[in-house]
Amino acid sequence: MTQTALQPARTLSLSDLAPRAIQSEIRAMTMECDRMGGVNLAQGVCDTDVPAPVAEGAHQAIRDGHNIYTRLDGIQRLRNAIAAKLHADRGLSVDPDREILVASGATGAFHAAAMALLNPGDEVILFEPFYGYHANTLAALRVKPVIVPLAAPDWTLDLDALRRALTPRTRAMLINTPANPSGKIFNQNELSELGTIAAEHNLFLFTDEIYEYFLYGNARHISPAMLSGLRERTILMSGFSKTFAITGWRLGYLVADPQWLGAINYFHDLLYVCAPAPFQHGAAAGLEQLGPDFYRRLAADYQSRRDRLVAALSDAGLTPHIPAGAYYILADVSRLEGENAAKKARNLLARTGVAGVAGSAFFRPGGGENLLRFCFAKKDADLDDACQRLRKLD
Repeated sequence: MTQTALQPARTLSLSDLAPRAIQSEIRAMTMECDRMGGVNLAQGVCDTDVPAPVAEGAHQAIRDGHNIYTRLDGIQRLRNAIAAKLHADRGLSVDPDREILVASGATGAFHAAAMALLNPGDEVILFEPFYGYHANTLAALRVKPVIVPLAAPDWTLDLDALRRALTPRTRAMLINTPANPSGKIFNQNELSELGTIAAEHNLFLFTDEIYEYFLYGNARHISPAMLSGLRERTILMSGFSKTFAITGWRLGYLVADPQWLGAINYFHDLLYVCAPAPFQHGAAAGLEQLGPDFYRRLAADYQSRRDRLVAALSDAGLTPHIPAGAYYILADVSRLEGENAAKKARNLLARTGVAGVAGSAFFRPGGGENLLRFCFAKKDADLDDACQRLRKLD
């Protein structure tokens, strides 16, 4: 009998994790919208114009030959510019050589940080509605997302529910502020309460602040890192994708205490080597040349977009939750036919040519089935087209 015949029969297969990694509802709706030639308000692609200094900075970097690997934590110029921004906008004094990582998007920053700071079997608190990539990144690392619901319509934080969700395996909380998809902004009192709980249970605070400049009315963005006693345990993640409308550049950053950053850098290097070199120069140029007026205009422009879409959704009988920040609107679509949010989204697309994404993508199973999320980070002509189409909904 041959050696081959003695070996047990095996078949090629996916990993144990792979069956859980399905196409996101956001991308599924984007593909369906593209197929129909509709207006895509499902995906947060942010297809507005790139600021001139950012685009020209990247072009010039390519012409100047900045096309090879950078330091694993990013170019000095950009790290310095990030440190200056954090000091000017948040009052944070950050060492650009020991506390900043230029990352391949905020998602890349989170993936590397989770690998460095969490173990399989750990638990991380997420607040619902949540961003699916946060939950899926944790699951891919065999870390358990533990969901704590926020109470609609104002997405109020329930501290008792949070405390009930804590277990000896809880290792961190993830705070997305301003939040995708709800637009909730965690205020100073809420962040202080969360910080107290984090200190009591010795937890990390992962904070996704990618929408930090998309603030409406009197809203104010506060990072947990700004609050007394929270700097060491806060892993601040943000980036340039939304602010500079460069989502395809995959360029973000992370700020952490030096005792954590070395290991985070290691995993980011392992996964991505470095963020794209010429794009780093473009972002640095943007930070250096675009002053406070740029960020004020950004917020004002997006508040106008928000208000236009809120009005159109209201006119269509799709009751919107009005966001305080970010650039998404969750709307109650109970009046639409369909047994769940995914079917309602597809029916709306078929009737109007406007794509939203099922609210269930941001909730535990059974939640969000009467909600759709709409993105208003669109060029004016496209947004106005979508609003006109929505108003024709009968």
